[in-house]
Amino acid sequence: MKTMQPISILLCALGGEGGGVLADWLVDVARLRDHPAQATSIPGVAQRTGATTYYIEIFAQPTSALQGKRPVLGLNPLPGRLDALVSSELLETARQIGNGLCSATHTQVITSSARILTTMEKMTLGDGRQDASALQQLVAAHSREHHIVDMARMTQEAGTVVSAVMLGCIAASGLLPFARSDFETVIGHGGKTAEASLRGFALGFAAIQAQRQQTAFVQAVLDTDNPPAHTASVPTDVARLLPTAAHAMATLGHARVQQYQNAAYARLYVQRLQTLWDAESAAGGEGAVTQEAARWLALWMAYDDVVQVADLKSRRSRADRVRQEARAGAHDLLRIYDHFKPGMPELAGLLPEFLAARLLRWDRARVAAGKAPWAMPLKIGSHSIMGMLALRAMAHLKILRPFGSRHAAEQQAIAQWLQATAQACTHSTALALEVARCGRLIKGYGSTNERGKHNLQHILTHVLAPGQTPADQALALARVREAALQDEGGKALDQALRSHGAPARPLVAQPIRWMKNPRLQT
Repeated sequence: MKTMQPISILLCALGGEGGGVLADWLVDVARLRDHPAQATSIPGVAQRTGATTYYIEIFAQPTSALQGKRPVLGLNPLPGRLDALVSSELLETARQIGNGLCSATHTQVITSSARILTTMEKMTLGDGRQDASALQQLVAAHSREHHIVDMARMTQEAGTVVSAVMLGCIAASGLLPFARSDFETVIGHGGKTAEASLRGFALGFAAIQAQRQQTAFVQAVLDTDNPPAHTASVPTDVARLLPTAAHAMATLGHARVQQYQNAAYARLYVQRLQTLWDAESAAGGEGAVTQEAARWLALWMAYDDVVQVADLKSRRSRADRVRQEARAGAHDLLRIYDHFKPGMPELAGLLPEFLAARLLRWDRARVAAGKAPWAMPLKIGSHSIMGMLALRAMAHLKILRPFGSRHAAEQQAIAQWLQATAQACTHSTALALEVARCGRLIKGYGSTNERGKHNLQHILTHVLAPGQTPADQALALARVREAALQDEGGKALDQALRSHGAPARPLVAQPIRWMKNPRLQT
């Protein structure tokens, strides 16, 4: 008999995703059709220190065709010899590829496009997320065939666990010599759990089947002369006033700003970008500066405040998402409590300057006297009628934004940043691009947001000081900006500023708060 190698499959799933059940299903379907199979597992943990992996080997021929012989099956995957890698999370897929298990000529990779952020990604002050496009390119480079689908969305849609979706993807991949009905048989047909698993299986099967059909069609036709039409609706002002390179980003920004406030605010967004584009085009630019500014301008103009938080928490989509995450059925009782603690700066930001100044002076006097800053703890049950009415009433306070002190301060800071970007265009578009990227420093809520604005003002004042060439200024600006995103305290920023001949940030006085020790009280 000709020597045959078993089909080797490595499953990667996070804790609680049913990886063990998936391994059992694959073994069961193999034994259902009398194929030798073996599965081993390496347990992981429920959080992000690593996935639980399951290694399965299934012999391609049934036992009846082996003439009494018994195949030898392995316990661990061999580097470069893995037939299939199936993973429920994109970064875990890349991690297994980094272990050298996949081969560009031998391995089929099926992975979810969904990401679950690691602890280090969450702790980074800036945007610590791994680049999903880079991870997808890694998958493509180290696989003979790959399928990237949104397993998380299909799992939620089916109301099941991701293992059922992964089984459907494997069944449709053509990797195993079994029919679809064989896989459906091992899942079962009784009970709500089995029904949900079959729904997830069907969605995964359809997703991979559609991709394979599309790939086959492209390979057969080989028609690259007719690119797909662009279906995104570009607002008239964006299409008329801004360069083509900025249309996609400006369209998203326009929608975000309009939803945040109103149509007039969205027109202001476009007008600001138009002014910047005029400066860039006069300097010979092609729209890269305007495109970059469109991203950060939209985020800055839609700054977070108590009104925005209330609006987000009172949306129907948020309630639906919470119910899905809690796996609550239509008839299940689910209570959602939202905790707020707005301080005086948040409330004063909605008031005119003369009123806000008085309230802030009073709060600073409290802090100077050793007391805690004033705050209003709130616990609102958004599942109740009164709680939802309270959130919606707070959300409708956005009509007060244009008259508030916070709004005026934000618009002034935005104007200074855009003016600095436009002024940099007269020297170098490369320098202007780095100034535009400094909008990334503005993020977060409360003290984090204020610290970002102070850092930006200090950087623009001292790093862009005359005396250096535009190229040197651009390099210094990029290094200082990245240093500002490294730590919350700003030690790296101060070091970077001094290394480029700029002064460190001035010290900010912090009041001393005296706390009573109850153990020393008599």
